[in-house]
Amino acid sequence: MSKSQFKNQNAAAIFGVLLTVLSVICLNSAVFSTNEQILILCRCSNRSLLWHTRIRIYNPNPSILEALNRNPNISVIVGVPNEEIQGIANNPALAKSWIQNHILKYRNVNFRYIAVGNEISPLDGASSSIAPSVAPAMQNIHNALSETTLGRKVKVSTALSMGVLAKSYPPSAGEFISAPTFISPIVQFLAKTNGPFLINVYPYFAYTSDTTNIRLDYALFTSNSAVVTDGGYQYRSLFDAMVDAVHAALEKAGGANVEVVVTESGWPSAGGTATTVKNAQIYNSNLIKS
Repeated sequence: MSKSQFKNQNAAAIFGVLLTVLSVICLNSAVFSTNEQILILCRCSNRSLLWHTRIRIYNPNPSILEALNRNPNISVIVGVPNEEIQGIANNPALAKSWIQNHILKYRNVNFRYIAVGNEISPLDGASSSIAPSVAPAMQNIHNALSETTLGRKVKVSTALSMGVLAKSYPPSAGEFISAPTFISPIVQFLAKTNGPFLINVYPYFAYTSDTTNIRLDYALFTSNSAVVTDGGYQYRSLFDAMVDAVHAALEKAGGANVEVVVTESGWPSAGGTATTVKNAQIYNSNLIKS
């Protein structure tokens, strides 16, 4: 992956990539149609191919966590479901109960991050009412976690979409939406706790929203030369440009030293513009190489 133009930052760490094959650095539970498929993955995790597997699960499913409890080689992001956030934000006791039932109960699971919600936004009709509760819920989960031996190991964050950026082009102009009661508390919390900014990055959606100005090879990591120049930095891939826009937005919001971790990415293989199995394979393989 290319060096970010923002100080002290690489472009991003990649965690929960949505891929179409198993020879991967990380997996997202949304890829699998049944829990059994995830359990098979866990049973195979001692093979060299999957030795460093990372997986993201969107809710603390007991059967999956039981399997992961027997496979400490798998690094895990576990999500707090969106519908539980308001209760946890308003009641610290619920946060303690959540940690007890879904984290401490599985002592051998290699938990890396707890994602409090997925793609919540004050601009999204389905989740706007939850948005003010995200940062308080993160704080309560963090407080509950801090009372355990995992307090320094497991970081608390929330997974957001690129929709929280009002500007992303050029990358240095990256800026969050005007939602001070939503974004600012999250960034402040992450800066204070040294937690990562979790972001779902899909160049596919950026490409299909503007196929006139965004080239397919730029979106698929296949351009042989720079496509976008931003000051002294040149970009051959849309993914890197999008991630740097997140870094720029964080810097403007007071989170210059907050790490960016990509928790979802991928390319669909059917059902839309440029959605072929070949393009999905090209994108996913190039993402891992980048």
